[in-house]
Amino acid sequence: MADRLKGKVAVVTGGGSRGPGLGNGKATSILFAREGAKVLVVDHMKERAEETVGLIRGDGGTAEAFAADVTREADCAAMIAAAVSNWGGVDVLHNNVGIESRHTLLDTTPDEWDNVMAVDAKSMFLATKAAVPAMEKRGGGSVICVSSVAALRGHGRTAYAAAKAAVIGFVKTCAVQLGPKAIRVNAIAPGMVWTPMVSDLGEEQRERRRKASPLGTEGSGWDVAWGAVYLASDESRWVTGHTLIIDAGVTAR
Repeated sequence: MADRLKGKVAVVTGGGSRGPGLGNGKATSILFAREGAKVLVVDHMKERAEETVGLIRGDGGTAEAFAADVTREADCAAMIAAAVSNWGGVDVLHNNVGIESRHTLLDTTPDEWDNVMAVDAKSMFLATKAAVPAMEKRGGGSVICVSSVAALRGHGRTAYAAAKAAVIGFVKTCAVQLGPKAIRVNAIAPGMVWTPMVSDLGEEQRERRRKASPLGTEGSGWDVAWGAVYLASDESRWVTGHTLIIDAGVTAR
């Protein structure tokens, strides 16, 4: 089915990949454009966003690159203003930006904790707050925040798991607050997908991750992106405050 997002304007944060391969944000940007959306691809490093934009334009889609540090309120306001200036409004905000911390409680420093919380949680607060007025003017919209199954299970990555759990709480409260404005707010909790963010783990760990799920297959950015397409589209018009788990069944165990 094509044109599921036809006529919509989408902002995707973390829309570039930090290395070779396909991250969740890059895959989502590409699929949004293939489904008819105009996409503002946002990344802290503009060249990463421009790479994604090049792929979208190569497909015949419409996209622009924008550099922003989404832990800064002014940058979040500027990216929304850019989308409005380019295409007249904002219908979809995909909060994908995130960093990882693999340290346990006793090994996590206060600075690392603060940094992970700022990038993985505070950024979504600032970006969503900035997007709401523009969405209201369009009569509503869809906000999607990327969490993780790390938020739903006991996990060794303390700061990361806590930040991703905060995302789910943020989504639920915003869904209640913004529902009367016709703005839906949902989360995606990916499982152990293989992306550039984890590529340094090596092939042995990659195989271990693949075998960890009941399906026994490896996930990719595309799997997360298709979930985002659903939540961005009018097909999910009656879905808000929900966390869509995309994990090959890991959390079912």
